[in-house]
Amino acid sequence: MTEIDAKIDALVPAWLTLPDIAEMLGVEVTRVRQLVKEGQLIAVRRGENRALHVPAAFIDGDRVVKGLSGTLTLLKDDGFTDEEMLEWLFTPDPSLPGTPAQALSENRGTEVKRRAQALAV
Repeated sequence: MTEIDAKIDALVPAWLTLPDIAEMLGVEVTRVRQLVKEGQLIAVRRGENRALHVPAAFIDGDRVVKGLSGTLTLLKDDGFTDEEMLEWLFTPDPSLPGTPAQALSENRGTEVKRRAQALAV
């Protein structure tokens, strides 16, 4: 869990708090914290009270977006920090088109993972 800088905060269109995510997923907040700890979600401290927030794009209704966990693992294995992962996921990529986060939410995870793997080369 990292502090968010203004650049990343501006890239991510919407955020959710951990209690919001717990309600959406139908689980306890401790389970959402575990998902963050396991690297299946990225949470950052932001706002006046520095509460933990997760990009809203990472949640699709009552589940975590398909392919997100594997993509985060690839990026972490490539040496990316949480901030660098957020920047990469929310920066427009003309070859997708859109952002990698949008592509994941549109079930185009294979394309996103291919690009993440190419970063390691």
